[in-house]
Parts: sequence; structure tokens; C-alpha cells
Amino acid sequence: MKVSVIGAGSWGSSLALVLKENNQDVCLYMRRKEQLDEFINNNTNSKYLKDIVFPKGIKYTNDLEFAIKFADIIILSVTAQSTRQYIELLKLYLKSEQIVVNVSKGIETGTNLRISQIYDEIIGKNNFVVLSGPSHAEEVSKKMPTTIVSSSKDLNMAKKVQHIFSNDYFRVYTNVDIIGVELGGALKNIIALGSGVCDAIGYGDNTKAAIITRGIHEISRLGIKLGANPTTFSGLSGIGDLIVTCTSKHSRNKRAGLYIAQGLNRMQVQEKVGMIVEGISTTLAGYTLSVKHNVSMPITKTIYDVIYNDCDINQGIKDLMKRDKKSENLSEEIFVS
Repeated sequence: MKVSVIGAGSWGSSLALVLKENNQDVCLYMRRKEQLDEFINNNTNSKYLKDIVFPKGIKYTNDLEFAIKFADIIILSVTAQSTRQYIELLKLYLKSEQIVVNVSKGIETGTNLRISQIYDEIIGKNNFVVLSGPSHAEEVSKKMPTTIVSSSKDLNMAKKVQHIFSNDYFRVYTNVDIIGVELGGALKNIIALGSGVCDAIGYGDNTKAAIITRGIHEISRLGIKLGANPTTFSGLSGIGDLIVTCTSKHSRNKRAGLYIAQGLNRMQVQEKVGMIVEGISTTLAGYTLSVKHNVSMPITKTIYDVIYNDCDINQGIKDLMKRDKKSENLSEEIFVS
């Protein structure tokens, strides 16, 4: 199978390694010529995967048209906020038999659309798959056991993607709930920012358990309102992805939370992390969706207020803890009264 990966960041590069390991014919696209030269001359990607030497046989290019026309399956590994631009470019060359797989995790600001909704709006073909779950590129590139989810409205499409990626260290499940899979992958980044803030303040395991548990609770609230299957949030793309992003040393969103707690603004945080922090833009989109659909998401609102309204972090945490007493059950108090 011919597979093109669009985007040679840490995740796109790691997925290219998995595909090559599985004997797929792989093309890896990147924009920057200096990055292309490094791949061609050294078989390395020092900015994103500094300890990895890439195997021979992967095709490297900065010609997007070539990468699209080359492939049977196209993997979109670009930031959520730039995905619309790439889908517009895909439309120029895409053939009806090709499959498009998105691996970024975010919601477009302004429109508040999931990536599959952007794809439907621009291309409108039933050939779209989402690959998501608890999966740090740093670990996948070193062949550490990882499990994720291939999701599509068309189960056969999801199974094709499952087939090309699965091996003895990378296990892929299928799920037809594309709404839940996308929302779980995107909204967990908001909670991870909060996890980083709590670590910076010096809170302990009790607080970490609280923010993860109540975080998945409010992610589920919004997901249910938007048409997701509630059980998806107890799976890999829900609680699984949330746990790894809130606890791992590799999590850029958790690291961003540390800088937010130090008083840096969102632009300074992006610069300090050195890579795109999807949780910052997703906080705006997630909060906006919660207001639009009248869904109670108190952790998201607090993080939004800290990032976008310069609210005091410590006061925000106190206000969270002092809210009206409620039942824990998901079936109760879901929507704002």
C-alpha cells in the first residue's frame, strides 16, 4: 500500500516509522527545505525525534502535489488550525478511491468545527478516517507498546487503516463513533493544561485524580450533547488519552500548563514549549461550544478564564471547589439550569 504522511513533526514522523516497519510504501512530506535536507542527508529529524535514525526506503519530499498523487492513503499530520488549508489543497488532486486519515487533535477556532466536519464541508466524500488515542510520538518511535483507535462513519474504511498500522507494538481498534473519538482527543488537551497548572502549584495525587475524573465527566457531557456515544469516553480516545496527556513527561499541553501557572501569556507559552500547543486554541473552542449548547464544563471555564481573561489561578481553583454541591452521576446535572 502506498501511504503519504503530510507533516513531518514528531507524530507524523513516528507514524511513518510504523508504516515502514509494516512494509508499506511510505512518502513523508514536509514544507521546510532544511528539514528535507536533513532527512535526505542524515536520515534524522533532530528537532522532533532527536535519537531516532530513520530506515532507508522512505521517500522524502516537499512537493505536496507529488505526495498526494503518490498515495492510496493520505495521513494528515498537521495542526488542527492549519487543517482547513491542507484539505483545500487536497481537494485539487484527491481521487475518489483515496482514503484520508486525520491524526491531529483539535477543534477549529472561529467555526468550532471538528476536523471531520471541515472535511465534509470542503470535500464531502465518505473516505475520511480519524486515528486517535493515548500515543506519544517519543514512545511510538521507540516501539513501545501502544493502542489507539481508527474511527470512521464507514467501518470498512476504519478497518483498512487498522490493517496498515497494526503490528506487534502498535495495536489499532476500530470505532464508528467519529464524533466521540474526535472530541475526546481534542478536549482532553484542555484538562491537561489544568493538570500542568496543578503540578506547578505543587498539588499532589489527590488533585490529579480529581482533575482527570471530573475532566472526563465534563468532556462526556459535551460529547453526549453533540451526538457522541457515551461509551467512547471510557475507551482509548477518551479516558485513555486523557490519562496519558495529564500525567506524561512527554505531554506538551501539560508542560504548557506549567508555564501558564508561572504567569506567561498564551503567546509566550507557545514560544516556550517550542511546538504547537493544541490545548490553548481548543480551550477557546471548547468553552464556546459549552456556552452555545448550554453544557456545564466548570474546569474548562476556569482554564478559559485564566488563559483568555487573565483570572487568578488560585482564586479559580477555590471557586471550583466551592461550587454548589451536586451528585456525581453523569445522568444528573448535565446541563446548565
